Amino acid sequence: MTRSLLVFFVATTTGCTAAQLANTSAGYREVEKTVATVLISDAQEAALGQQIRKELDTGTADRPALKYCTDAQVNGYVEGLIAKLTPHADKDRPSKWAVYVIDDPKTVNAFVTPGAQIYVYTGLLMMSETEAEVVGVLGHELGHVVARHSGRQMVNAFGINAISEVALGKDPGTLAQIAAAIVGNGAMLAHSRSDENEADTFAVKYSAAANYDASGIAGFFEKLIATHGNTPRLLTWISTHPAPADRIASVNQQVMDQGLAGRGELGAERLAPIKQRIAALPAR
Repeated sequence: MTRSLLVFFVATTTGCTAAQLANTSAGYREVEKTVATVLISDAQEAALGQQIRKELDTGTADRPALKYCTDAQVNGYVEGLIAKLTPHADKDRPSKWAVYVIDDPKTVNAFVTPGAQIYVYTGLLMMSETEAEVVGVLGHELGHVVARHSGRQMVNAFGINAISEVALGKDPGTLAQIAAAIVGNGAMLAHSRSDENEADTFAVKYSAAANYDASGIAGFFEKLIATHGNTPRLLTWISTHPAPADRIASVNQQVMDQGLAGRGELGAERLAPIKQRIAALPAR
């Protein structure tokens, strides 16, 4: 379906005029979100997420299979942080959250796949200095789910026809093909500029709601700049999108505007022993 037909479809289902939706980028983003909501159910997103996990776990010659952390204390720590955030995210979009900790202390990364499945590298914990920084990054990933960013990208990347086939169950192979494409070329594991900014807004919201310093994600960006410069390549959701310096300023402005500055926990004392435990795990 062409952009104009997609806009017309949403206009007829929402009561907005096609001109209102088409004339701004925000309007077209709303088009994508509405179509994703209508055509892609939570169950279908979950099925795609499971298919993506199979792809990630299988690996290829160019992309090794993920190695998951087996340390119960480290896994429990990350799961506990997620559990502090999900009640607030569920108010915006109820989801069946799942988190997987990847045993890779050299990779500073986290990403989310359709079906509210969050992947967190141990390197993210090692880079962070406070629990609030980790929470900020996790809140950002939850924001991608709440805002249906993966569904919008599916509509944009694969077309309305392919998504319709998945929704109607006409072509069971389409789901596997989409999953393979997502893992193979990184689609939906890296997000657009507007998606990243929106997810940062959720990071501030959920961090504050969980009683953490709402500027935690900005603090995390500052660590990246100090260590790797203003355009670090450590995070796929940073490397091709707003420079961390721009996002730091945006987050800090939101924190000031909402009267959140100086409020909330940092939790450095709780993160420190987890980092020590990760460092002591067998070499990999």
